[in-house]
Amino acid sequence: MDRLVYVAMSGAKETLRALTANNHNLANVSTTGFRADLSAFQTNQVSGAGLPSRAYAMDASVGWDASAGAVQNTGRSLDVALKGSGWLAVQSADGSEAYTRAGDLHVDENGSLMTANGLQVLADSGAVTVAPYNSITIGADGTISIVPAGQTASTSAVVGRIKLVNPPAQNLVRGRDGLFRLESGEAAPADASVSLVAGALEGSNVDMASVMTNMIELSRRYDLQVKAMRTAEDTASSGTKLLQTSS
Repeated sequence: MDRLVYVAMSGAKETLRALTANNHNLANVSTTGFRADLSAFQTNQVSGAGLPSRAYAMDASVGWDASAGAVQNTGRSLDVALKGSGWLAVQSADGSEAYTRAGDLHVDENGSLMTANGLQVLADSGAVTVAPYNSITIGADGTISIVPAGQTASTSAVVGRIKLVNPPAQNLVRGRDGLFRLESGEAAPADASVSLVAGALEGSNVDMASVMTNMIELSRRYDLQVKAMRTAEDTASSGTKLLQTSS
């Protein structure tokens, strides 16, 4: 009886973990540049003394979906989407270099180019800072040009270039802050082959229909595991009554 309880209990626990990962994807279906988490169930044998008669289910992360999301035109000068593979370099909260595909940028009151989450965008060397301007444009190679405040449109100046990188996807890991970093902890080199689309944003690559279907399937699986535990409890209770009667 304990085998049934163990299998059902472990199955319910891991199903809840899978639901958590799935619901995290669902919550980010509209997040700019989001990459969906991937997870899968696997069967593991219970180790220890005695015969290998017990196994349990485990939900494990198998990485993240590297496919691109849909690109939508916004017409906003500080919105950029990456064309194909590649990443924008930003400074994370702990000061380290990290990477994102969320290109909804803005210039703060200090002239720093920031992401929507308040992270400073990095240039090929240091952070990107922008002087007061009448207009601003971001080129396909990440070059930032402005018409300085008080100047005419014929006067433009290059104030920096966004650092664009393209490390192999298998070398990247996602942190708790949602940013990606090289597994080695090093900074990726700039890659001149990465290009941007100005006035556009890349959406999340989460498939809404898929995550909704998966949520329903996982919820039903959890209910089955709970029913199995109740069945084990009822069976144990009936067995106890039979023993009491026979005595």
